[in-house]
Amino acid sequence: MLKKLKGLSTQRLGWLLLLISALILELTALYFQHGMALQPCVLCIYERVALFGVLIAGAVGLIAPQFLITRLIAIAVGLASAIKGLLIALKHVDYQMNPAPWKQCSVFADFPETLPLDKWFPFMFKPTGTCNEITWQFLGLTMAQWIVVIFAFYIALLLFVLLSQLTRTHKQRRLFH
Repeated sequence: MLKKLKGLSTQRLGWLLLLISALILELTALYFQHGMALQPCVLCIYERVALFGVLIAGAVGLIAPQFLITRLIAIAVGLASAIKGLLIALKHVDYQMNPAPWKQCSVFADFPETLPLDKWFPFMFKPTGTCNEITWQFLGLTMAQWIVVIFAFYIALLLFVLLSQLTRTHKQRRLFH
């Protein structure tokens, strides 16, 4: 399995699939926001940014997947983003499952002054909802719980891809056939 993963990671198709999956999830989030009128909270916005990190990892991997350094950079960006996204999503689930007056998220996104995504792209990064409100469920899980599942999947996948980089893919020479 690791050899197949390494083979896939050395081709553009694997990285394209990662990029497309993250893009589909981003577009789904925009559909929930603008099509279904579900208001994103600040943690939802931060989860979107982490998902963009996974999308960027796919784009980096697409550049030159045949080079180990490119793959390692893409894996590092993807893992860092997925881990950060998982931590944010776990906090979000905690706010929803254990509501309390002292567990409140900010109503404003706290982006750096040099990268004010909420001002540049308010249609995508401006929070308008509250973190502890559950507005959508599917198969008994809230949106925040699904985000935990998604980021956990990305982490597992990228860890396996990282481990696969240690395997050899070239064929051994045989003296006798």
